[in-house]
Amino acid sequence: MKKGRKSLSPGTLLAPIPPAMVTVGDFENSNVLTVAWTGILATQPPKTYVSIRPSRHSYGMLKEGGEFVINLPPVSLAREVDFVGIYTGKKVDKFEKCHLTKKKSEKVAPPTIAECPIALECRVSEVIPMGSHDVFMADILSVSCSEEILDSDGKMHFERADLLAYAHGEYYSLGERVGRFGFSTDKPEKKTESKDENKKPFYENAPKGKSARRKPTDKNKGAPHGKRKRGDGK
Repeated sequence: MKKGRKSLSPGTLLAPIPPAMVTVGDFENSNVLTVAWTGILATQPPKTYVSIRPSRHSYGMLKEGGEFVINLPPVSLAREVDFVGIYTGKKVDKFEKCHLTKKKSEKVAPPTIAECPIALECRVSEVIPMGSHDVFMADILSVSCSEEILDSDGKMHFERADLLAYAHGEYYSLGERVGRFGFSTDKPEKKTESKDENKKPFYENAPKGKSARRKPTDKNKGAPHGKRKRGDGK
């Protein structure tokens, strides 16, 4: 017998989400905070956001500088990610304390964290008060990644990045890949089947919608676009 479902009070139970290490300021005077409230807003133009409490030390730096870098950390940096989300940069040099290496970014003033395999350089376009947090909407100006996660054809392999995930107060590794974009529409391989096996896949007679803007070809699968816990740090 299937168990029923329990209704819960409204809350921030979207998971998994990235516990991003966000850098603000400039190369010499910078800070890093952990932000879980982030995501993609649009593809064209590529836009993202981060939500930060106005009481945080990094808030003023971001408001003044108008730029930030979303650094996606690997599982090996879980302890550093947690530390960065708890301690304030007003009292602690978190780069030094966590042994994080600053690397000059290509398009923005805040540094990129060299130990993070993927980084998105962003410029703020609008700030929207949303209650406990302010949302900094931004344009993605550049994306960089470690060469170690690219193959000889320039395809990005996220399994090599070993990215960290976050879900309601807990950190997780992403685990193994179970599919790719578009795999549900692949035609089954031809093989000799018995009568019991001769069944069509669930998607065979499904109504088709509009074509995807980007077809899941071998060339672009996984390729980059273009060349405090609980959602906020300090």
